[in-house]
Amino acid sequence: MTDLNQKATVRILTTGGTIEKSYCESEGTLKNRASIIREGLISSLRLPYTHLELESVLNKDSLEMDDNDRMQICSAIAATAERGDPIVILHGTDTMSVTAEYCYRQMGTPKVPVVFTGAMKPMGFIDSDARQNVTEALLTARLVEPGFYIAFHNRVFPIPGARKNLETGTFEAI
Repeated sequence: MTDLNQKATVRILTTGGTIEKSYCESEGTLKNRASIIREGLISSLRLPYTHLELESVLNKDSLEMDDNDRMQICSAIAATAERGDPIVILHGTDTMSVTAEYCYRQMGTPKVPVVFTGAMKPMGFIDSDARQNVTEALLTARLVEPGFYIAFHNRVFPIPGARKNLETGTFEAI
């Protein structure tokens, strides 16, 4: 049996989305600026057996992403997968499944697990689902076989085969 508790590295690629939005008091706006994941979330997690490496790929609302952005994400996944460690992609929820399926069509099954996640409310909000979703995605990335997945609200969906349900505010199998 494989030791599920051995020390591991998980690589996090950030792309923006609601999970990384921050409020600007002077403008009165909620926008993607610089990645706030390291200071705002990662530093507060207690993961003594998981080494995290972060890299910012993009910093966009997913509704503003196009296929050029998706190709940039695919390229980052391909380069990062060469290191042999599981990958978590932080992405806006509106087009998360679109990007995940785009990457699957471009790359097929990657060499490592690639788990997409995000949040319905920005990380800085007291009732944000960011901490839960990121923590679950980190564990999912360590446990699943190589492939593309979405981990969200305590569920895991293989890609292709998932979409965001706008009525329930979460993801579902299709």
